[in-house]
Amino acid sequence: MSFFNVPIPIVSGFKERIECATAQGDRLYLGTSTGNLYVYAIDYDPGEGQQVASEVDCKKGISRRAIEQVAFIKDVNSLAILSDSSVTLLPLPSLSSPTPLAKAKGALSFAVDTSIRHLQPDGRPADMDAGKSQNIIPTLVTQLVIGCRRRVVIYSWKDGDAQDPKELALPHSPRAMAFLNPDVVCFGYSPTEYAVFNIPAMSAVDIATPPPPQPTSTAAMGVGAFTGLSGYMALALGARQKPEVLQVDDNEGLITKDTEGIFVGPEGKVSRPSSIQWPTAPEEIAYVKPYLFCAFPAGTIPERTSSNGTQQFHTTSVLQLYSSLSLQPVQTLPYPFVQDTRSQLQPATSASANATAVNASIRLLSAQPKAKSPLLVLTTPTDKATVASEGSTIWQISMKTWVQQLDELMQAGEYGNALALLETLDEGVLPDKDQRRTLIKALNAVSQLRAGQYDDAIVAFLSLDVNPAKVIAMYPPSISGRLAVPQEEWISLFGGPDGSAGGETKSTGSGQETKSTGSGSAPTVSEGATTTTVPPTSSTESLAQQVEKAPMTHARKASLATESRFESVRRRLRPASIIGSDDDDTASIRSQKRAQPDDTRRSVDALMRYLSDRRAKAAAALHALHIDSQQESISPLSEASLDEIFALPNAPLSALTPEQLVRFAQVVDTGLFKSYLLIQPALLRPLCSRPNWCEVSEVEEELRARKKFVELRSLYYGKRMHGKALELLRQLGEEEDDMETKLMPSVDYLQRLGPEYLSLIFQFSRWVFEQDREIAFQIFTSEEVELPRQAVADFLHSIGPEVCARYIEYIIDERGEESPLFHDRLAELYLQLTLGARRRNDEPASADAYGKLLTFLDTTQNYRVDRIYSLLSPHELFEARAILLGRLGRHDQALELYVYRLQDYIKAEEYCKRLYATSPAASGIFLTLLRIYLRPRDPADPHLLAPALDLVGRHGPRLDPLAALDLLPPLVTAQDIRAFLIDALRAPLFDSHVVRHIHKARNEQVTRKLMALQSRRVRITDTRTCPNCHKRLGNTVIAVHSPRGEVTHYHCREAFSKKLREMRPTT
Repeated sequence: MSFFNVPIPIVSGFKERIECATAQGDRLYLGTSTGNLYVYAIDYDPGEGQQVASEVDCKKGISRRAIEQVAFIKDVNSLAILSDSSVTLLPLPSLSSPTPLAKAKGALSFAVDTSIRHLQPDGRPADMDAGKSQNIIPTLVTQLVIGCRRRVVIYSWKDGDAQDPKELALPHSPRAMAFLNPDVVCFGYSPTEYAVFNIPAMSAVDIATPPPPQPTSTAAMGVGAFTGLSGYMALALGARQKPEVLQVDDNEGLITKDTEGIFVGPEGKVSRPSSIQWPTAPEEIAYVKPYLFCAFPAGTIPERTSSNGTQQFHTTSVLQLYSSLSLQPVQTLPYPFVQDTRSQLQPATSASANATAVNASIRLLSAQPKAKSPLLVLTTPTDKATVASEGSTIWQISMKTWVQQLDELMQAGEYGNALALLETLDEGVLPDKDQRRTLIKALNAVSQLRAGQYDDAIVAFLSLDVNPAKVIAMYPPSISGRLAVPQEEWISLFGGPDGSAGGETKSTGSGQETKSTGSGSAPTVSEGATTTTVPPTSSTESLAQQVEKAPMTHARKASLATESRFESVRRRLRPASIIGSDDDDTASIRSQKRAQPDDTRRSVDALMRYLSDRRAKAAAALHALHIDSQQESISPLSEASLDEIFALPNAPLSALTPEQLVRFAQVVDTGLFKSYLLIQPALLRPLCSRPNWCEVSEVEEELRARKKFVELRSLYYGKRMHGKALELLRQLGEEEDDMETKLMPSVDYLQRLGPEYLSLIFQFSRWVFEQDREIAFQIFTSEEVELPRQAVADFLHSIGPEVCARYIEYIIDERGEESPLFHDRLAELYLQLTLGARRRNDEPASADAYGKLLTFLDTTQNYRVDRIYSLLSPHELFEARAILLGRLGRHDQALELYVYRLQDYIKAEEYCKRLYATSPAASGIFLTLLRIYLRPRDPADPHLLAPALDLVGRHGPRLDPLAALDLLPPLVTAQDIRAFLIDALRAPLFDSHVVRHIHKARNEQVTRKLMALQSRRVRITDTRTCPNCHKRLGNTVIAVHSPRGEVTHYHCREAFSKKLREMRPTT
C-alpha cells in the first residue's frame, strides 16, 4: 500500500543549509542557517509532467543568525520569523520594513492559530447556546504564541487590529509548541516534560504521561526492554534530542517521549489508551491528516527477514508513515526516494537495491499547525564532498486522493483502517460516503468473522441488514449446504475487490490489524511503499478449520511484530550459546495457549443469534402480507438458483418484495435448522413443531443420519409432506414388536390429516388394518377432523363389510347421523353379514349379525322400509320380514309370519302389545291375532285353539267380547273361557244412553218427592200444644216432624224425635 505518491524533487542543488520552510499559496519560503530568506514559485511544468519550483526572490541578511522558524500570519499578511532569539514580522510581498516583537525577547519557539470566533460587541466570546438573542459578530482572530525563556508571550489580532499582548511566567522554557484548539496550546519543555496552556485562563498544567509499557514474559526483549537503549542508539547516530509537539486533530495533540508517541487532550490528560510505538526515537515528525511522517536514521528500520530468521535493516535514512487511526506503519520510504533522475516515477522499495547510493539526512519542513498535503522534505547528503557538489534537495510528497486510499485499503483487506479513514472525511470530499461506509462495514464484518470475532461480525451484519444467504455462505457446508463459498471468495461475495481475497485483514475494535495473504507471505508494496505485517495465515482455510485454530490476541500480534523488529539487536545481546534455543517446545507451548476448542460453538452460537433475529422480523413481515409456509403456490428453495439467492438485496425487510421475503425466510430457517442440528439438537423439535420455512431436501438426510425421527416427522407434517412422514412411520413401525407401539404413531398422524389428504389416509391406513383392525379403526373415529363419511364407508367396505358396518354404527350412534343412505347401508351390511355367515355355516357370526339386524330394524326409524324389504327373501329371515311388514302397516301379515313361520306365539303377542302401547286406537290387533289363530287364511295352516285360548285368557279386556265369542268355535265350553266371561260381565256392557236415562229418571223421582214434602202445610192455633211438653205453641219457633206432620217447639225437636224412633217398630 502507498497512500502518498512518489516524492518529487522540486528544488535541487541548494547549497545553503535550510533550517525551516513554509508554503503560502504558490510561494515557498525557505529560511537558511545564514539568515537568508529565499522565495520560490511553485508551478506545474507540462514538459516535466510535474510541479517545479523556481527562485523568484532572495532576502539576504534578514538576520545575523540562522532562521529557525518561519510561518505565515494571514490576519496581517506577514511572515513571522524566529531568529537570534527574537520574532520579527515581515510584510508580504515586499518583505521590507520588518517589525520586531519587542516583548518576545529570548524566544525559543512560536505557534500561530487563525480562526473565526463569534464574539459579543464587548469582545467577550458569545454563548452559542443562547440563540440569536445576542448580537453575535463573526471575527477573524489570529493568535501568535511565543515561547521565551521561562515565560510565554501572546500576540493577537482581531480582523487585522492588533490587541494588547499578554505574558505569563512559566516554570520552564517552551522549546516546542502546537495549538490543540484556539484556546489551548501544548508546550514541550524537554523531550520528557510537556504541559498544556489555557489562553483564556492564562494557566499551564503539566501533562502526566503513563510509564512506558512493560515487556511481557513472552516478549522480554521487546520494545519495553530497549526504551532506555533507544536514546543511546539515537545519540550514536547523531540525532539531536528535542521535544516534538503536533496537532493531529481538533482538541488532540501528539507528544513524543523516547520511542513512544502519546496522544493528549486539552485538559492535559492522555486522550487515547494506545500510543504509537517506534523502534527508535524519530529525528523529525510532521503531520498530514491523518498520517504521521517520521524520519529515522539509517540502520533502525527493518527491511526484511532473512531465511535464517535474522532481520536486515535499511542502510539509509528512512521516512516512515504512521496512521493516526490505526497507530501502525502504513508506508515506508527509504532514501533515495527514486533510483535515478531518468526514472523518477519508479520507487526504490529497498535501500539494498541501491547499495552504492550515498546516504542523506532527512528533515521535514512542514511547519503549519494543521498541515495538509503536500509535505516538503529536505534531504542533505551526509558526505561532505557530495554536499559541496550536489547540495540539498527539497522533495514534495503529495497525498493520493481519498478514493484511491480507500480503494488501496480495501484491496489490501485493511477494512478497519478504511472505515476509520472514511469516518474522518466529509461528504463534500467524498459524495458516495454512505455507500462506501456500508460496503466497508460489511467487508470489515467478514474479516472479523474470519478472525474469530463472531459477535462483532454478527452485530455488524444485523445493523447492515445483510442478505442472510451471504452470512450463511461463510460457514461450513454442514450449515451452508450448497450456499457454501470458499474463503478466498468471501470478499467478492460481499462486493469487495477480487484482489483482496488473498490479503484479507482481520480488524479489531482497537484498530490493530493482522493481515493474511493467500501465498503465506507479506504482499509486495508498490510506489515506494512497504508495510509492516505479522505472519499471515492461509486464506484457503474454511471457517470450520479456522475456528479450530484460536486467533492470536492483538496484544500478542503487536508483541510479535515488535520482536521481529529487534530480533537482530536481541541476538547481539544474547550469548552465543543460547542463540537458536527458541525450540519447538516453546512454540508448542505458545500454540497451546492460542488454542480455543470452543470456537466452533461460539461461531455457530453467533450465527444462531443472527438468524433468530432475522427469523422473528421475517415472520412479522410475512404475517402482515398474509403469507404462510403452507401455501402451495410457494416454490421451494431448492428450485432457486444460487445467483437468485445471493441477489437478495441488503435492505430492511420492509423494502423487500413478497417473493424476496419468502426466499429470505427460507434461507434463514434452513440455516437456523442446520445450526440447531449441529450444536443444539434439543431446539429442533420446537422449530419443527411450529410453522417454518426450512428446506426439507437439505436437512432430511442429516436428520435420518442422526436418527432424529421425531423432528423429521414434525418437519414433514409442517411442510405437508405427509406421504414421506407416513412412510417414515411405517418403516419405524416395522422395527417394533409391540403392536400398539408399532401402529399408534401412524394412527395418531393419520387422525390429524384433513379430507384433502383422503387418498393418502386410505393408502397408509390399509397396512395398519392389515396389522390390527381394532387399532386401525381409531383412524376414522378422531374428533380432530371430519372426513367425508361416504368415501370412508366405501374404503372400509373394501377392507371388510364388518369394518364398514362398525363405522356406520359409530357415525349413527356417536355422531348422530340421520341420513337414510347410511341407515339403509347398515341394514344391507347386516343382511350381507348374516347371509354370508349362514353360507359359511358360522352360526355364532350369523346369530350376532342377525341380532344386530333385527335390533336395528326394530329400533331405528331412518331407513327406507320398502327398499330393505325388497332385499329380503320370502323363504328366510321371517322375523326381519315381520318387523318390516309391521313398519309398512301390514300387521296381519307380520303376525302370520310370527305364528305360522316362526311359531313364536310369545313374540306375536309382544308385537301386539308393543303396537297397542304405541297406539291405543289399534286395540283390534289382538282380535286380529285371535282371528289368525282360529281362522287362518291358508287352508294348509292349522287351527291354533290353545294359543287362542291363552290369548283370550291373558288379553280378554283388550278383546271385543261379542267378536271374540263369535270367533271361538262351538266346542269351547264356558269353563274354558270363565275368566274372560267374568271380565266381560264386569265391564260396562250397557249402552251409555240407557245408563244416562236411568240416572235421569231416578233424579226426577227424588225431586218430585222432595217437592211433595215441601208443599205440605200445618196450622198453628192459639189452642195447639206441643206433644212433647204439652205447652201452647204460640209464636215460638216450631219444628215439623215427618212423616205425620207433628209440630213441636224447636227446642223440643230432639226429644220428640227420640220418642218417635222408640215408638216405631224395627224391621
